[in-house]
Amino acid sequence: MTGLRERKKQRTRDALIRAAHELFVTQGYDATTVDQIAEAVDVSQRTFFRYFTNKEEVALSLHETINDRFYASLCARPVDEPPLQSLRRAVDEVWDESSRTITEILPVELHMQLCQVIETTPSLLSAHLHHYLLLEEKLVQEIARRTGLDDEQDPRPRVLVAAFAGVMRSAARHWGMRGDASLEEARRSTHAFLDELRPALASEWGRGTRVAERDE
Repeated sequence: MTGLRERKKQRTRDALIRAAHELFVTQGYDATTVDQIAEAVDVSQRTFFRYFTNKEEVALSLHETINDRFYASLCARPVDEPPLQSLRRAVDEVWDESSRTITEILPVELHMQLCQVIETTPSLLSAHLHHYLLLEEKLVQEIARRTGLDDEQDPRPRVLVAAFAGVMRSAARHWGMRGDASLEEARRSTHAFLDELRPALASEWGRGTRVAERDE
């Protein structure tokens, strides 16, 4: 059971995340200061820095939590499962848990609006993409381990992760630019993009090919 001290620390951390989201959405990321975030929660700047290194870290904290859970979920998938299937199922496994985590801290609408802020703020988007590249490298290493391949000699783990990550990034941008998208809409959009991954890699792209394939 979590102790009282730990629960209090978690409440403070959650409050800082929510306050930061509200300020970033209402007045912009660049215009928001650490002092304003701390003041909104009625804590000192020193307290803020006990939980986060800077405002970039608090802005991306929920995304990082989701990424960590996704990686852990992939690592827990059966080793004999096809790699693309493992990646897809890890997405599904993490989605519901991550949705609960978000809603426990702040309104879903606020989180979705921050996704739009990330997409439209160059400095924050750059940091977000950097974190995503670090995750991609971990995914490459995990796929190589699961398949017994040397990713320095065999490019398939990198090719697969690059394709998968590109699709996920495109889906996130698709719904992330909509400040009014819901988590369920984001999930449907992500699934729709992932459904196109295998056909896009395996099919001829001639006019009418996709129609013919669906009719088979």
